[in-house]
Amino acid sequence: MSGMYAPEGFLIDTPRNQAALKSISALQEAMVQGRILEARAVICDSEHNLFVDLGFCRGKIPRIETVVGLNDGSTRDIAIISRVNKPVCFVVTGFEQGAGGEVLPILSRRAVQVECAGEYISSLCPGDIIDVRITHLESFGCFVDIGCGITSLIPIDAISVSRISHPSDRFRVGQDLKAVVRGVDQNGRVTLSHKELLGTWDENASGFKIGETVAGIVRSVESYGVFVELTPNLAGLAEPKEGVCPGMQASVFIKNINREKMKIKLILIDAFDAEYLPPKPNYYISEGRLSRWRYSPGDADRVIEAVFDN
Repeated sequence: MSGMYAPEGFLIDTPRNQAALKSISALQEAMVQGRILEARAVICDSEHNLFVDLGFCRGKIPRIETVVGLNDGSTRDIAIISRVNKPVCFVVTGFEQGAGGEVLPILSRRAVQVECAGEYISSLCPGDIIDVRITHLESFGCFVDIGCGITSLIPIDAISVSRISHPSDRFRVGQDLKAVVRGVDQNGRVTLSHKELLGTWDENASGFKIGETVAGIVRSVESYGVFVELTPNLAGLAEPKEGVCPGMQASVFIKNINREKMKIKLILIDAFDAEYLPPKPNYYISEGRLSRWRYSPGDADRVIEAVFDN
């Protein structure tokens, strides 16, 4: 087999993938080449076989071939059901005769995941920057597809330096992100982080000047002040003000910027309820590998950094 070990959905609209879904002969050629293809799952039957729309016909992924982990019980059938109406990757393993006499392509998603784990995920090292796609959000973090439907978690405290109450404050399901590998354990499970790609204190603070009034989001209200996020990796502190709640949009005046203490003093001009879509992440690093990342300026009173090693 050969193919691109990308999150599911990356291949489905590519010309090469669409060409392979034109006819039986094109599928046969893809089978001989061992190519990884993608199509949308449309039905999960009562036996938990998954059927995908190949355009000119439907293909069948037998239950045991839908996902890694069914044999040992580490994966439950909900992982099959939840793929309906979403792209799934697969290789063609053969052809059978359907109930109506038609040709029924037989597919395997599990085989792709086994290959992806052995050829791609096992080669990942701490500090590697990879493409991921969000599959679902929980209060403790966001689950992402790191390749061929294999998932990993970005914990909520690794999403950004600025603290958030829920990953939905920052992301939406189906969104494509960059992530950095924190580690890979002996069972092949990958742990991820995101905040290191969003820039250092200096990089974020360079976009603001004393005397400006700028937009922000209230992230925390404490007895001593209101923390307002200016960027995902930068927040400032304003004096307490009645009626202000976390999640409110804000306009703030920048009173002072203290690089050594990594503090920005703000004056809260206004805070109000409004629903704005979270902006796309602004990545200062988007490819390659990180060996060390230091958030704090070189002359700061305290050091905030991450070290990636094997």
